[in-house]
Amino acid sequence: MLYSTVVFIHVISAILSIGPFFVLIPMLKKMGNAKSHEEMGAYVTTFSLAIQIVKHSGHVLILSGIYILMCGGYSITTSFIAITIALLVLSLVFLARAFKPTMRTFNTPAFNQQQFVRKLTKTVWIYTILLVLMLWFMVTKPVLW
Repeated sequence: MLYSTVVFIHVISAILSIGPFFVLIPMLKKMGNAKSHEEMGAYVTTFSLAIQIVKHSGHVLILSGIYILMCGGYSITTSFIAITIALLVLSLVFLARAFKPTMRTFNTPAFNQQQFVRKLTKTVWIYTILLVLMLWFMVTKPVLW
């Protein structure tokens, strides 16, 4: 029962880790067309909140994944787990370096709306691809070695 509950929590946290980005993609287009500083501020606040949700659900995802790994009978050297862990580390480093420096430029003299939106759009797509790759490995469990 506990294992099934943790798997369910793991799936929900995976959804919360990926889902907000599919809302952010169309919002980024609106950010690029924002006419006022107030409108842009609302988008930036929403974007920051979405990143916080992704970050905290990622914590739950990692903790539940560790529990599942310990109880699930797979070795850490199993190809799909090893690759997922490598992608996880890559995505953590990427997340830490990708969004915050760009977000900090808002309300500063260095802020350029079009450059800001371009950087965030590129970052959202790269991070989404990393997350979807991890999801693919965990769902399909390919045996590569």
